[in-house]
Amino acid sequence: MNSQKPVDTREAVDMSIADHTDQYFNKTKRVIGQFGNKTVTYAVFMRRPVIFCPRIMFDWLNEIAALRGVTFNIEPCFAEGDWVGAGEPLVYITGSFFDLVDLETLYLQKLGAACVAAYNAYTMCSHLPGTSFLAMDARHCAGSEMADMMAYAASVGSRAARRDLGAVGFIGNANNATAHYFDIDKGLGTMPHALIGYAGSTVRAAEMFHESFPDDPLTVLVDYYGKEITDALAACDRFPDMADSGMLSVRLDTHGGRFIEGLDPATSYAVLERHMPRGIRQYRSEQELKWLVGTGVSAAAIYSMREKLDEAGYRKVKIVASSGFSPEKCRIMGNMKAPIDVVGTGSFLPEIWQETYATADIISYDGAPTVKVGREFLLRKSNGVA
Repeated sequence: MNSQKPVDTREAVDMSIADHTDQYFNKTKRVIGQFGNKTVTYAVFMRRPVIFCPRIMFDWLNEIAALRGVTFNIEPCFAEGDWVGAGEPLVYITGSFFDLVDLETLYLQKLGAACVAAYNAYTMCSHLPGTSFLAMDARHCAGSEMADMMAYAASVGSRAARRDLGAVGFIGNANNATAHYFDIDKGLGTMPHALIGYAGSTVRAAEMFHESFPDDPLTVLVDYYGKEITDALAACDRFPDMADSGMLSVRLDTHGGRFIEGLDPATSYAVLERHMPRGIRQYRSEQELKWLVGTGVSAAAIYSMREKLDEAGYRKVKIVASSGFSPEKCRIMGNMKAPIDVVGTGSFLPEIWQETYATADIISYDGAPTVKVGREFLLRKSNGVA
C-alpha cells in the first residue's frame, strides 16, 4: 500500500512545469525567490506573417494563474484570426516575475505553430474559396496535444477566410476529439484504403459501408486498384439514387508514382488544354508542372474525372481530392479552376519548423521600460512613438 501523502494539484503541476521548462528559467525563479520579486511585462512576437491564434495559450496561462492564486494581465494586440506582420507584438503579458518566468517555454509552444498553421489554412481557403476543406492532419501530428492545436488553427484560419473572402473553408475534420473546433459533433470521413483491401473490391467496400451507415453520405475512395475512372463509374452505377441526389462522392488520392487511369503525359496536356487553354504555360517550376499535368492528383486528373462522370450522366457526384494539397498546390488548382468539391488535407501543418518559433522578451520591470538592445520595436507605443 502506498503510504506517501497525495500530491496536491498545484504541486503536481508546478513539478511538471519545472520538468518541461528550460532549466535557466528554473534557476532564475530561484534567484527571484531569494532577491525579491518584480512585476514584469512580456512582449511576444514572431518573425514571419501569421494569423493570430492565441486561445490555447491564453486558456493555459489563465489556468496556471488561477492555480497559483495570481492574476496575469493578458493584453492581445489583435483579435483571433487577424493577420499579423513579422515582428509586430502579438500580446503583452504582465504579472509577477516569479510566477511567469518558468512559463515562457511552455506558453510559446502553444502559440507559434498554431499561428503558422492558421496562416496556411487561410491561404489554402483563399486560393479555393468555393471548395470545402476537411482537416486530415491528426495522423501527421506529434501526439494529441499537437493535433488539438492544429485543428484549432485550421478552424481559425478558415473562419478568417470566410469573414474576409466569403470562402467556404473547413467544414470539419477527421476525428471526434477536435470536431468541436469546427462546430460539429463528430469527425467526418468514410473509408480508408484498408477497408477496400479488406472488402476485396472498391464497390464491395462501398456496399459494406452503406449497409453499416445507411443514412450517411458516401465517399468512395477509387485509387486502390489503379482504376480510378472504372471504379468511380462502377460505384455510381451501384448507387444511382445517391449519385442523383448528390449524396455520393468519389475521392482521388492517387500517389505521385503513377498517373490516374487513362492519363499519361500527352493525354494530361490535352485534358488541361480543353478546359484551361494556355493554362500549362503558367507553370514556374517542375513541381508546379507536376501538379498541372503530372502523376498523382493533378489538375488534369481532376478534370478527367469530372469529364467521365459528366459524360456518364453523374453530374451531381462530387469529387474529393487529397494527397499533398499544400497552400501552393491549392494556389495552382485555384488558378486552373480545377473542379474540386472537397479537399482533404493535413498540409496546412507548418513545413519549416523554424518559422513557428515565437519569442518573448521582457519590456518593463515594475513599470520602467527596459528591453535588450535591438528589441526596442517591442516597446509599447505612445502617441505613435515607441
